[in-house]
Amino acid sequence: MNNHIFLNISTDMPMWSPQIAIIMIICNIICIGIGRYAIKIRGLGPSIPLVGSEGLGLPELLATTSLGHVIGAGTILGLRTQGIL
Repeated sequence: MNNHIFLNISTDMPMWSPQIAIIMIICNIICIGIGRYAIKIRGLGPSIPLVGSEGLGLPELLATTSLGHVIGAGTILGLRTQGIL
């Protein structure tokens, strides 16, 4: 197979930067905030030892951060396509 074809497809853009990290963190915080009030049945799994996180256990944290990563990846791809990042 011709590997030089794949080398021409790659871009010179960095895969990670502090801007990308900040966007992902913001998306995760927003999803945790929304999930804290949107999840109807909470606290069924093990809890996490954080102050002020009563009712927000490990399953809820994993679910909200998973959604946050999906939204963050879409946001990053969209901003990169528009040329903003």
